[in-house]
Amino acid sequence: MASLDTHFSDTEPKRAGLMSLSLAAIGVVYGDIGTSPLYAFREAMLAAGASHGGVQREDVLGVLSLIVWALVLVVTLKYVIILLHADNEGEGGTLSLLALAQRAMGKPNRAILTLGLIGAALFYGDAAITPAISVLSAIEGLKLVTHGVDPFIEPIAIVIIIGLFLVQNRGTEAVARFFGPITLVWFLVMAAGGVHWMLQAPEVLASLNPIHAFRFVVDNGKLGLIVLGAVFLAVTGAEALYADMGHFGRKPIQLAWLFVAFPALLLTYFGQGALVLSNPAAMANPFYLLFPNWALLPVVILATMATIIASQAVITGAFSLTQQAVQLRMLPRMKIRHTSDEHQGQIYLPAVNRWLMFGVLTLVVVFGSSSSLASAYGISVTGTMVVTATLAMIVAHKHWKLPLWLSVAMMLPLLLLDVVFLGANLMKVAEGGYVPLGIAAIMLIIMASWIRGSSIVQIKDREAELPLDVLLGQIEKSESIATVSGTAVFLTSTPDLAPAALLHSLKHFKALHEQNVILTITTHDVPRMPSSERVQIDEINGRFRRIELRYGYAEEPDVPRALLQCRRQGWKFDIMATSFILSRRRIRLSTRSRVPSWQGRLFITLARNAAGASDYFRIPAGRVVEIGTQMNI
Repeated sequence: MASLDTHFSDTEPKRAGLMSLSLAAIGVVYGDIGTSPLYAFREAMLAAGASHGGVQREDVLGVLSLIVWALVLVVTLKYVIILLHADNEGEGGTLSLLALAQRAMGKPNRAILTLGLIGAALFYGDAAITPAISVLSAIEGLKLVTHGVDPFIEPIAIVIIIGLFLVQNRGTEAVARFFGPITLVWFLVMAAGGVHWMLQAPEVLASLNPIHAFRFVVDNGKLGLIVLGAVFLAVTGAEALYADMGHFGRKPIQLAWLFVAFPALLLTYFGQGALVLSNPAAMANPFYLLFPNWALLPVVILATMATIIASQAVITGAFSLTQQAVQLRMLPRMKIRHTSDEHQGQIYLPAVNRWLMFGVLTLVVVFGSSSSLASAYGISVTGTMVVTATLAMIVAHKHWKLPLWLSVAMMLPLLLLDVVFLGANLMKVAEGGYVPLGIAAIMLIIMASWIRGSSIVQIKDREAELPLDVLLGQIEKSESIATVSGTAVFLTSTPDLAPAALLHSLKHFKALHEQNVILTITTHDVPRMPSSERVQIDEINGRFRRIELRYGYAEEPDVPRALLQCRRQGWKFDIMATSFILSRRRIRLSTRSRVPSWQGRLFITLARNAAGASDYFRIPAGRVVEIGTQMNI
């Protein structure tokens, strides 16, 4: 691995101590996987017990062995050891890996883009199911505390979920301070409950031998695959390790896993196995029955808090993923609200929050219990993991410059394991697995339609618009164009062509400002652009200049702030003497459309509901002039 290390950059944040970052990572990063013991072992054993007529010793050891080695291979080896090094200048996640792979290839690659789109689309399915199954599984513990609570489980879960989504617009900074300590207590409580019962039946430690896992899958045929699908519930949330790397850094996440989360998860799963061997009737709810009656209510309350934290993590993850997708032009512009003046990454997207809440509540009402939802869980996560492993293989070879055989040897076994898990989960499509697949399909259609429609619009622009140098030549020869004081900024995505707003302004007003700026905002396949590379100015002539503002895909564009940097390069920018002249395009479907009519209508709907350029780029509304244009696609 020595040659591999030479390609790894040190991405550890310097803004806080290692221990405090590790504590914060325990809450945010491991909230999801930390709530898996509520249902993972139970669902796997129920599937095995239903076929074998009750609890069998070999079933318990086989299921435990599958869980243990899933945590070792999928989480520890794949994510903690390998993928945490596949950072895009400190950022992780599917779209970061996609950008890194595209950059490593040297040119856009449609197959890699498709993989990235699939991975991003599958994440939204996971984001809808995680809050629903996590909160339901925690509240269901009340059944052991008091009788007659069944009719109230669903309403209580609905109230908690609605409350969770309603507070998103206030930001998570204040709540985040408590995430780490609460989740740390949660892991310690789980470990304590597991140790107590593990000491009663230490034979469960035999499950550390992978032979038990191998025999269980081989000897049970189709049942082995069904149980394998349930076992995968134990590693859901592993993607958060990689996705949240930019917030905490590699070492804090690794330390939090190796010294807190991983040992606690092993102990609680061993404890559940020992409890079921000692008392088969505990199969009804092996997690909560780890604890004495007097501790049940406090544990239920703690579990509910832990599931809220897990849900919060996946909701903010959806916000971040959507922001990156917008910057990479995979989705239309959306309203983004910043909930913290100090932390750039704390954002709130009203549209995403609204639709995600609707999806989560629908799942709670339709499925009604965590056991029913368990069948729907897993497909989106396994699909994302298959995409991640494939992209990682490309990055290892093209970006890390490892030999092809070494890249394949390192990632192919883990990819095959992910494929096996995906196949096992696909067996649950009819029982609820269609839900994440349906959500992912909808998101994939939306993203693909937006990308295709945007490319057609750009092509039409090039066909219809006038080259900028030709227009400037005509302006110099014209004597009928009046001059007005101040500066005009014209936004365009094609800086070599005359912006439509400029052409219409000249056509209707017969006037031109003293100073004119052709402004282009570009997004690069790096998370953040250095401030020194943010602005590039190209002087065209005495009245025109071309300016490019460069941003990374994890940044939010702020045009006025970026233009202030132009003073360092000699241009005195005064926003009170500047007008931003934008083109508000109205798109219509042509009778000879280049896209299917349904896809064209979808693109038009997305375009009409997209956030305006002035809002998205933070241009003061009082300095904006919009000129309407029409385009047929």
